[in-house]
Amino acid sequence: MHEYSIAYDIYATARRAALDHGATEVTKVHVDIGEMSMVNPEQVIFLFGTFGEEDSLFAKTVLECRKVPVKARCACGYEGTERYVCPRCGKLPEIAEGREIVVTNIEIETGEA
Repeated sequence: MHEYSIAYDIYATARRAALDHGATEVTKVHVDIGEMSMVNPEQVIFLFGTFGEEDSLFAKTVLECRKVPVKARCACGYEGTERYVCPRCGKLPEIAEGREIVVTNIEIETGEA
């Protein structure tokens, strides 16, 4: 179950960034999860919540996951969503997007007016 380690890495990244910027609260963490990353976003959201249960910075944090569709390229010039067989030449296309897991934004409160 690699969702556990992914959720922890997201939590640790957000916590480090929050502390570096003097946060009093983390309100939302945005994550892009590629369709081919083989990750279940619902499990990541659940597990992320368990890490923040005892951390006052994350008491009300929402983890928002956005699914990133597959984008493939082939040497023949094809660009599209076909991930296994190029519809132009029949070769295996290269996956350009859709495998990543990236923290894209962290929303925090600093207590400053």
